[in-house]
Amino acid sequence: MNNYLLAAAVGAALVSGTAMAQDFKEGDWLVRARVVHLDAANKDSAGMGLSINNKTLPEVDFTYFFNKNLAAELILTVPQKQTVSLGGAPIGSLKHLPPTLTLQYHFDAPGFKPYVGAGINYTRFSSVNLLGGAATIDRNSWGGALQVGVDIPVAKDMYFNIDVKKVFIKTDVSVGGNYATTFKVDPLLVGVGLGWKF
Repeated sequence: MNNYLLAAAVGAALVSGTAMAQDFKEGDWLVRARVVHLDAANKDSAGMGLSINNKTLPEVDFTYFFNKNLAAELILTVPQKQTVSLGGAPIGSLKHLPPTLTLQYHFDAPGFKPYVGAGINYTRFSSVNLLGGAATIDRNSWGGALQVGVDIPVAKDMYFNIDVKKVFIKTDVSVGGNYATTFKVDPLLVGVGLGWKF
C-alpha cells in the first residue's frame, strides 16, 4: 500500500509540475540562487601534492534566453578564501573569484527543463600568502567550463534547480622567483537552489 501511495504522490507531483511548466521564450530572465559544493581535482605537474580545501559556497547566476532553447548564463560568487596545502600540510592561503559565462541549450521536456552548457571561466587570485611569501602564483587563469542541470517547476515562475559544472582552473607556481609547477584546481561544482523567471 505504501508503494502505491508513493507512486501516486510522485505521479501527482509530475502532473502538477507539467501543469506549472511553461516554455521559456525570447527575452526571459531566470535568476537563481544556489548552494554549491566545490570539490577540487588538486593536480600539479611536478607531483608535489599541492591542494586546496573543498568547501561549500554561495552562488548567484543570471540567465538570459535568446529563444526557448538557447540561453546564456553568467555565474557569480563572492571571493573565496582557500587553504593551500603541500603534502597535506598547510602552507598558506589565497582568495579566488571565478566568474563563469556559459552558452546553454534547454531541452523541451514535459514537467521539467533539463539543459547542457559550455563556456569560459576567468579566475582572479588575490591575497596570496604561501610559504611566508617565498612562493607565489600567477594571478589570472582562463579555462573552459562544462555544465549540465535541470530546472523543475515548483510554482508559477519558480523553479528548483540542480546544477553540475566542471570548471578548468590552473595557475603556475613559483618558489624563490623560479617556476616550480603548474597547479590544476579543476573543481567539480555541484549545486542546488531556486530560480525565478522574469
